[in-house]
Amino acid sequence: MKRIFRKIHLWLSVPFGVVIILVCFSGAMLVFENEITRLINNDIYKVEKTTASSMSVDAAAKIVAQKLPDNVRVTGVTVSQNPSDAYKINLSKPKRAAIYVDQYTGEIKGRQERPEFFTFMFRLHRWLLDSGKPEGRPAWGKIIVGVSTIMFVLALMSGIVIWWPKTRRALHNSMKITMRKGSFRLWRSLHVAGGMYAAVLLLAMALTGLTWSFPWYRTAFYSVFGVEMAAKNTPHNGKKGKEGAHTKKEKTEGKRLTGTAQPDVWQNVYNRLRADNPSAESITIGDGTASVSFGGFGNTRAADNYTFDINTGSITSTTKYPEAKPSSKMRGWIYSVHAGTFGGLTTRILWFIAALFGAILPLTGYYLWIRRLSRKKSQTADAG
Repeated sequence: MKRIFRKIHLWLSVPFGVVIILVCFSGAMLVFENEITRLINNDIYKVEKTTASSMSVDAAAKIVAQKLPDNVRVTGVTVSQNPSDAYKINLSKPKRAAIYVDQYTGEIKGRQERPEFFTFMFRLHRWLLDSGKPEGRPAWGKIIVGVSTIMFVLALMSGIVIWWPKTRRALHNSMKITMRKGSFRLWRSLHVAGGMYAAVLLLAMALTGLTWSFPWYRTAFYSVFGVEMAAKNTPHNGKKGKEGAHTKKEKTEGKRLTGTAQPDVWQNVYNRLRADNPSAESITIGDGTASVSFGGFGNTRAADNYTFDINTGSITSTTKYPEAKPSSKMRGWIYSVHAGTFGGLTTRILWFIAALFGAILPLTGYYLWIRRLSRKKSQTADAG
């Protein structure tokens, strides 16, 4: 039986190993993207808290709106619980764009931009640098990543069957990484012990990551957990939310502005939500929508969502996280498990190490395979 699994393991790993190296390594590089980005641009995100009262979120949004080109508008403001964090003014484009404003002085601190290194790593991780939105052709990069991930899952499972020892003592020995008995023993122990240590985490990453590759897999994955896929709705968090009382004329006139019809409507909504949720990690106010995020452990994208009248600021609907659609919760959990954010810093460190081992496993596997072929060739030559 193990001989069959050895062949399965080999012939799945050899052709797809290079892709797995790239996907796992780039994934490891993305684990601490937010922390590294904030570290190298700390002056943008942080402000010096003064005795002066902070300006309203509406005023901060309008400061930014006046500087924007006609085809970009403010979609919302995110306020952190930490008074030393600058107001984050969310923009309609490009994706994830934001400008930070000092809420005490009105100074525009700077623009949030994804560093080129992390942009490169993300495109490599998701699409092998292929276009994420192909026009008139298959998304080959996305397909190759998805197929390679499936092969990686099968290779991991077959590897566990191959290397799982028969006795507890043998298991104990196989879980050691040997560094003093030559390069071959080192590479072999990295492959065997490293694979054993990282297998469960790598399977968690792979099985959740596949939900972004294939719709059929995503549907099946949701079904396993008894969740029915829901049609994509317009997201909260200050992005194109419900327009409420917007008229066509208002949308044209407020192209670059926040879209609120009365001054300080967003601030009034923020004040109410902050009073009701003093421990919230952040609150985002947008065009008729608001969300309250609590952070912490578990689903790190969990949030309470609200809609409000943009003219009066009165809350028109409330959806607490426990009452959210199961499909919405599932999306958050998939991301939290895939990125390792569900357990805070501890799980992200573990995910980082496991992803690096995911990149090392094919390298060590190639080494062992090539060495084995060389030995067979030498033995054949000697026999001849």
